[in-house]
Formats: sequence, C-alpha cells, structure tokens
Amino acid sequence: MLIKACLNGSRAQEEHPALPITPEQCADAAEEAIAAGAGALHIHPRRSDGAQTLDAEAQADTILAIRQRYPDIAIGVSTAHWIESDPAKRLAHVQRWTTLPDFASVNFDEPDAAAMSEALLSRGVGVEAGLSSADDVAALVASGVASRALRVLIEPGDEGDPEGVAYATIHALDAAEITAPRLLHGTGSATWPILRLALAKGYDTRIGFEDTLRMPSGELAVSNAQLVAEAVALSHKAGRWG
Repeated sequence: MLIKACLNGSRAQEEHPALPITPEQCADAAEEAIAAGAGALHIHPRRSDGAQTLDAEAQADTILAIRQRYPDIAIGVSTAHWIESDPAKRLAHVQRWTTLPDFASVNFDEPDAAAMSEALLSRGVGVEAGLSSADDVAALVASGVASRALRVLIEPGDEGDPEGVAYATIHALDAAEITAPRLLHGTGSATWPILRLALAKGYDTRIGFEDTLRMPSGELAVSNAQLVAEAVALSHKAGRWG
C-alpha cells in the first residue's frame, strides 16, 4: 500500500518548530519521511514570506530541492482555491509551471475542478480527484475525468461524522463504478481513526503535518517522519505492508 507524506499543507510556521517551509526544509523533511517509509510526497510550496503559492518559481525551487536527493520519488502539489482564489489566475499559474510535479490534487467541491483537471492532464500531470463528501462524486462523473484520474482522494475532514462521510463517499464511488485507486485520509482529530479505516479497507493513505501534529496518543509529534513511521507500524499490524 502507499503511504503518502503530506509535509506542510496550509499550516503556519508557528504551529510546529519542525514544520518545513523553505525548499531546503522540505527536502530535509522529505528525506526523513522517505526513510521512514513514505512512498510519495504532497507539498505546499511557499513564497519567501512563508505564504502558500502556485507561482512557477516557488514550485520549481521546492520540487527540484527534493528531486536532487530523490529523483524517483513521486511529488504532488495542491491546486486548492485557498492558495489562489481567482480561477483564471489559478489556471494561469499551472500553465506557467516550468518544473512539473508528478501529480496535483484537485478539489471537486470547487466549481472549476474540471477545467483545472484538464489543464493538468494536458501538461502530463496526474490528477488526484479530491472528494470531501459523496456529493463530489457526481461532480467527478460529470467532469469526464474519473477514468483518467491517477487516484481519488476520499477526504472526510474532522467535523460531524467523518467515518460516515467516508463510507457514503465509498458507496457513491462504487455506485458510479469509478475504479481509480483510492486514497483515504482524515484530518485533525479524525486523522488516526480514518487512517485505521483506510488500512481496514486496503486503501492507500497519507499522514503528515498537513493533517495532524499529533501521534495517536495525543502527544505532539516530533517530525513528519515520526508520523510516517507510526503509520507504517500500524500498517504492519494490519497486514497491509509489503
């Protein structure tokens, strides 16, 4: 199974002393996470002031810093609206990228998801279709992207009944006969329960500071690598590793 390390996300530097922001910090965190068992990476490149950005130079700097150490590791980025709220500008950024990630996540609760997916696919970038609820499955079907997606991300969040949302989304995917590989992950307080559900279902999953800063015990994690190592240990116990 795949355990993807999500190294930083939207978090601010003040949230954790080991949160990777600069390209070099991201490369260091990636190296440690890969050594702990991560098979792919998800990163949010930042500007010099630490803000998230889709800017081509910032994307290239961070991706290349990691690839200089691990040229074969699969690297993904986000295209979320909270990084750039203007759909036209977001598409323009993607079209200006000079160093391409291996894949990018597209949130299908955003109105321009189909256009963003087509822009990525036209450049040879794999699409991870992000589904926050069962309702997003209909948008994925309507987009025509489902059969070309690298994988679908089942992302129930941490409010209400995350496990119920996850099961409803899984049912909707089954009903729509969407066969793309599935990655299931939670955030916040739902991170570890949803990760265990992913292991039980035999799905890929992800872990890292983007999703949680804490170990299953509630203790603050030292690093992304510690979170990955714990996920690997749980996958061994579940018989899903190797």
